[in-house]
Amino acid sequence: MAALAPLPPLPPQFKSIQHHLRTAQEHDKRDPVVAYYCRLYAMQTGMKIDSKTPECRKFLSKLMDQLEALKKQLGDNEAITQEIVGCAHLENYALKMFLYADNEDRAGRFHKNMIKSFYTASLLIDDVITVFGEFTDENVKHRKYARWKATYIHNCLKNGETPQAGPVEIEEDNDVEENEDAGATSLPTQPPQPSSSSTYDPGSMASGSYTGIQIPPGAHAPANTPAEVPHSTGVTSNTIQPTPQTLPAIDPALFSTVCQGDIRLTPEDFARAQKYCKYAGSALQYEDVSTAVQNLQKALKLLTTGRE
Repeated sequence: MAALAPLPPLPPQFKSIQHHLRTAQEHDKRDPVVAYYCRLYAMQTGMKIDSKTPECRKFLSKLMDQLEALKKQLGDNEAITQEIVGCAHLENYALKMFLYADNEDRAGRFHKNMIKSFYTASLLIDDVITVFGEFTDENVKHRKYARWKATYIHNCLKNGETPQAGPVEIEEDNDVEENEDAGATSLPTQPPQPSSSSTYDPGSMASGSYTGIQIPPGAHAPANTPAEVPHSTGVTSNTIQPTPQTLPAIDPALFSTVCQGDIRLTPEDFARAQKYCKYAGSALQYEDVSTAVQNLQKALKLLTTGRE
């Protein structure tokens, strides 16, 4: 991909989007689609913050130039031309990062890769919510939890403390503030004591689903998980061995099922079936066969029975 023209200095008013722009730069070569939507989020958010002062107008104009250049370079990519594909791509990428970091956290392996992955996942969920309007309870909870964990573990390691592994209780009214040092939110070093009634467990969603995507057990990080965080935590990253994938059981009835003549599919049914197929295609970009198969099964069942 051709290099993009550099942006002018970031105006102070746009401090809240600096991490999205940094993530975009990190993904220009790793995943240009992710880079594009990070910039699109920054553009939309920046317009709402300040589009009138000269320095902000100049910055937004250059950012718009970058978006146009990217759009031309990626013009034949369905994740750019079709919103439903772009949303699926971004959600799948964020999910992979979240699951990688969560698995490392539960195993007690605390290192800079997992901190970066937690925080990057939270930023990409920002993009999904803002750019695509996917404002679901699961998205909001995953975003808050990922950002909380990134800061909590970063602060513990920086202070020479051992983080508490796995799900922890998060106060619902806990306000978050940007912390330049951690590249995440500023939260207490010590987490509240867990309780069975209010502890948020990201792995406890029914049927292992996340906005329609089937989560395979033991999912691991994609090959392009970032290797660095903005500031070193002083901890050497562990070498992670990918977990062998377990393919889901396929319902034999699906092989012989034909669409019944009296089945009437609504436009919403067609849209959902298409979305499952796009999720499957996006999962295959990360060689995630289990997720792809499960989503294709859901699409086939919906199209042949009219039910999910």
